[in-house]
Amino acid sequence: MFKRLRSDINCVFERDPAARNTFEVLTTYPGLHAILWYRVAHFLWKKRLKWLARFISTAARWFTGIEIHPACVIGERFFIDHGMGVVIGETAQIGDDCTLYHGVTLGGTTWQKGKRHPTLGDRVVVGAGAKVLGPIEIGNDARIGSNAVVLKGVPEGRTVVGIPGRIVEQEKSDVKKRRAKMAEKIGFDAYGVRQDIADPVEKAIYSLLDHIQVQDEKLEKMAMELQKLGGESIDMHFPKLDDAVLEPSDPEQAAHLKSSAGKKVID
Repeated sequence: MFKRLRSDINCVFERDPAARNTFEVLTTYPGLHAILWYRVAHFLWKKRLKWLARFISTAARWFTGIEIHPACVIGERFFIDHGMGVVIGETAQIGDDCTLYHGVTLGGTTWQKGKRHPTLGDRVVVGAGAKVLGPIEIGNDARIGSNAVVLKGVPEGRTVVGIPGRIVEQEKSDVKKRRAKMAEKIGFDAYGVRQDIADPVEKAIYSLLDHIQVQDEKLEKMAMELQKLGGESIDMHFPKLDDAVLEPSDPEQAAHLKSSAGKKVID
């Protein structure tokens, strides 16, 4: 019991640089309070004292803002940072060394009995406001970005962002570096996603633009070859791409825009 308590406290120092001493962590960290009350409630649930277990978990929710069903299974060194609004459902399973930030929901998508909540592997990080829903599996070392909505399983070591959740690509060297660091201990990586991870939607748009450019160049070369063979010259007018200007309600600003409109040069 005391060994587990010590490991729960030590994981706070490993993942929160704001933690200063053991007394502060024990008295001011609602995430730690919630997991301690969960350990008690889960013990009672397994002893078939289910009403008492639910009563303790409800009381813990009032004091911490974190709702953990006593029937769920949580591994060692579990850390909830900030914590307010976290919900962990009845059939959820969480591995060792996982981290959840505030506003995270490990919820279900059906009212039917049975397994209906997600399963998280080891060393999973779920960012603030993320929703992981349904009986899906999140692989070891996976990361869920802030406010993502994940409805499908996530392979090991991948990062998911967006609504619905999409897997983002990472450099292989970056993955190896992160795994080596995680093997020693979990570093501080705020909210489960870094700033240099590319947006998959932006990447897809630029890929489409590159594809269109290649097609335009190919059509232009085809037109030149046809002209060499005696065909007619193909000269088509493309409309200019310009941002629409909305006329402001302020008369002075409208007059200023009209006077400067003639000075605008469009390449």
